[in-house]
Amino acid sequence: MILPVKMNDFNYDVVIEKGCINHVKEYLDLNRKVLILTDSLVPSNYANIVKEKSKEGYIYTIASGEASKSFENYGKILDYLVEHQFSRTDCIVAVGGGVVGDLAGFVASTYMRGITFYNIPTTLLSQVDSSIGGKTAIDKCGIKNIVGAFYPPHKVLIDTDLLKTLDDRQLHSGLVEAIKMGLTNDQELFDLIKNSNNLFDDIETIVTKALVVKKMIVEADPKEKGLRRVLNYGHTIGHAIESSTKYLHGECVGLGMLYFASPKVKKELKEVLEKYYLPISHNVEKKLLYDYICLDKKRSGNKITIVYVEEKGNFKFLNIELESIKDYLK
Repeated sequence: MILPVKMNDFNYDVVIEKGCINHVKEYLDLNRKVLILTDSLVPSNYANIVKEKSKEGYIYTIASGEASKSFENYGKILDYLVEHQFSRTDCIVAVGGGVVGDLAGFVASTYMRGITFYNIPTTLLSQVDSSIGGKTAIDKCGIKNIVGAFYPPHKVLIDTDLLKTLDDRQLHSGLVEAIKMGLTNDQELFDLIKNSNNLFDDIETIVTKALVVKKMIVEADPKEKGLRRVLNYGHTIGHAIESSTKYLHGECVGLGMLYFASPKVKKELKEVLEKYYLPISHNVEKKLLYDYICLDKKRSGNKITIVYVEEKGNFKFLNIELESIKDYLK
């Protein structure tokens, strides 16, 4: 299946097909120098497949984890591109999860003022969320994604077969972003996840339905001026929890969603989180959460916009006083 994404004057395709990494040359222009950015936990054969199909491929491996989204790594990759004489007509291919995609996209957006960027996400989290939309970023001062750019990929390959190498915790953590899409925009998707008897039997449908929701949103609001803010559901407090615990990103987003849901939705959401062995509580102090939230990019002056879910499949924006967020932290 090919899902076309149209963002103002920049259009690109998302290919959703089991085994498509084995036919990568049919979808991506690799007849040039290709930097394949990956991380230490991604099976090496994924990057090697892309290299073998490239005219002149180079694999650059970073350490796994959020800490790799740093200015230090950003600078090292730029040095590597210069050292190997990459030109404006060459490209970068991300083969990994959200960290790899964010970093690769940001490098591509700035090297020679922008070179071709392809994304092959290898985690469920990156497949349903960060694979499309064009957000690229690195972290600074302990704040996630505080430095970045909107730079859409030129093409995305979604191969759900790559998810078979994930452990259950990573898989279920990534599922949270699909749960988010369902709770805010697609009740059928939420119910599919809730009632699934075998996640892998339903995974391609779940990924596709989640991407259809995200495609609709990013096309309507490419630069996060309005509707796109719904994708932040669960993230305001989720990022705060993530900065203070060892929980995975998706686990923290799941916790964050619980704060901004009606009692009825919260009860059902807790049941789904527990079904997939995801946390429903944490021990981060409210003051730490509040201090982090004060640095949130969605803050405007003394107000912040939150996403609230009253009924499954529907949401509303609440523009509240920053001080009022303390009421939700209870």
